[in-house]
Amino acid sequence: MTQAPTPTAETVRRLARSLLPGGEQPAVTPVEEGGTTWWVGTRHVLRLAPDREASLRQLRELRLRSLVRAHVALAVPTSVARGEWADGLSYTLDTRLPGATGEEPGVSAVGEADLAALLTALREVPVRQAETLGVPRVAPRSLETLRAAAVSAAGRLAEADEFDPARLAQLAAPAARQLGVQSGAAVLVHHNLGRAHLVVSGDGRVRGVLGWTDAIVGDPAEDIASLSAAVGAPAAVRAATLAGYGARPCLRGLWLARCDTLVRLADALDGRDETPLPVLRGRVLRAWESIMLERVTELPGEEAP
Repeated sequence: MTQAPTPTAETVRRLARSLLPGGEQPAVTPVEEGGTTWWVGTRHVLRLAPDREASLRQLRELRLRSLVRAHVALAVPTSVARGEWADGLSYTLDTRLPGATGEEPGVSAVGEADLAALLTALREVPVRQAETLGVPRVAPRSLETLRAAAVSAAGRLAEADEFDPARLAQLAAPAARQLGVQSGAAVLVHHNLGRAHLVVSGDGRVRGVLGWTDAIVGDPAEDIASLSAAVGAPAAVRAATLAGYGARPCLRGLWLARCDTLVRLADALDGRDETPLPVLRGRVLRAWESIMLERVTELPGEEAP
């Protein structure tokens, strides 16, 4: 198999110069290590697919963004140019949305309402249309299986003085079974609503959403989970409640996040996850913030909307 080329600053500079009007020569800066996403001046972002599978996902994302833009009030990036930067490897030059992303931005109370509107809008995107575009339908994860992995991870974290495993007692095995997915309909799920994909303004409003390549049709609790790790459990649950989700999907999302963050942090300590430890520790802290509905109680007959 041919090794994919590695994009360099000169590669990006030449491509950007060919795409921008008048031969403009903007500064180019890598957004993150790996060299596949670059800031191009102050108004654009150039994303280079590193392999053919990523190219297919990128093309699917471009079609999906056009679909969700009709339903989601928040800004979604627009592609102003697309093509191939190497044989069989796609690129898209996107508009840069104003605001901040990353580990620093906080979300205000009004920002929580923005997130609620996002969750509501995702539920309104026609699932059949999304699947026609190639968005995969994914079965819900087993919270029981994830809880077992989290129990093991918590033991490893306790050895490293990172986490008190007694806190997992709030999610006993019967409770994990109780939070299995009910018969509610699958919805469009962004599936990666982390801080890197939420564009937040200085006043804490959520102004835009990036990173639609991981979107699926499936369990809406997955988006509640990623928001719990991104903006904190209380804010995520409040946003989901405002969006019309009941206690069951909110608690399911919360515990998906709590278990996921423990597993990821333990993997990083053991060298199996390259995400920086401070980032993973921040996600654990946010997902494990206390909420009013902390323990799983009897939820007879309740289903996600």
